[in-house]
Amino acid sequence: MKRVLTYGTFDLLHYGHINLLRRAKALGDYLVVALSTDEFNEAKGKKAYHDYETRKKMLEAIRYVDLVIPENSWEQKINDIKEYHIDITAMGGDWAGSDKFEYLQDYCELVYLPRTEGVSTTKIKRELGLQKPVNGLNQIPIPKDDNNSDKEKDKELL
Repeated sequence: MKRVLTYGTFDLLHYGHINLLRRAKALGDYLVVALSTDEFNEAKGKKAYHDYETRKKMLEAIRYVDLVIPENSWEQKINDIKEYHIDITAMGGDWAGSDKFEYLQDYCELVYLPRTEGVSTTKIKRELGLQKPVNGLNQIPIPKDDNNSDKEKDKELL
């Protein structure tokens, strides 16, 4: 059985993520997804819209994903490869040449998969009007309280 591993935050799950997971699974028989924890994202200067448990449940519902494990640090990758008997680590092409992954070639095959054109979590966040990073952290939207205008708009839709 050929085992494949990939890493990511998988926030605001979109078809680019599904394409990555589908292509990663096609490389082998069993796909392990190491999902960045909220604490690790914070250390990387990121903030996910959904918390770790919600993102984990979404990934577990995808037919290509066999196992979701927590990604707690950059340094855990070699241990993950050994513990889960990984044959291939598959990452998005934007990581090609990164010192975060290149050294894994000494432990398993390393495959970079092309990104899906036209979609990214960053683009979605920008188009949804999420705030610009503050103190290095991506932010979730701040609710507007302008005399309950959102509630009034909701009533209009009923």
